[in-house]
Amino acid sequence: EKNKKKRYPVLYMHDGQNIIDPKTSAFGIDWQIDETADSLINSGEIEPIIIVGIYNTADRSPEYSDTELGGKYVDLLIKQIKPMIDKEYRTKPDRENTAIGGSSMGGLISFILAWNNSEVFSKAICMSPAFAYQNYNYVDKLKSLPKPKNDLILYIDNGGLGLEKILQPGIDQMFKFLTDYGFVMDKNLFWVLDENAEHNEPAWAARMYYPL
Repeated sequence: EKNKKKRYPVLYMHDGQNIIDPKTSAFGIDWQIDETADSLINSGEIEPIIIVGIYNTADRSPEYSDTELGGKYVDLLIKQIKPMIDKEYRTKPDRENTAIGGSSMGGLISFILAWNNSEVFSKAICMSPAFAYQNYNYVDKLKSLPKPKNDLILYIDNGGLGLEKILQPGIDQMFKFLTDYGFVMDKNLFWVLDENAEHNEPAWAARMYYPL
């Protein structure tokens, strides 16, 4: 409001109803991403940013994966939602100032979006990502996909209890693929492990400080 000419980077988040308001969150607890970002901005640790939450639907699982519906969700975000946000708000629309993030299946689709659309996104936050679960393994498919056209910064984190432990092998496989590919830990690939954390909103809220 004080500087009408200032523009801001944008972070797009999946499961939008769960990130800001406990009243809209599926489990009554939100990520508190607004409070975390506000604190980091006021302390000068990060620059001011715009955070866009995109609500999920009843088709969350296929929309957040490499399926036909997932492809439509990707198109919706890139071809309709992002242009609308760039038109209505004072954004920095270039790839260097555009990031994507989510948890679980939202962590998977964040990776897919950044990897396959590096001309749009330069960064991805993948919290407790479902890279491999039951009979599904995205790392195997990734090996046959084209390389990103541009450099990426990838943040991955996870806990160590319950479903988190089940998802760990897929995360380990992804790290091996990425490091073999040329990603360097703490340079363009970051990992935070909280061995006492479960697969839920309070855990992601507690760790949101790191990727921001």
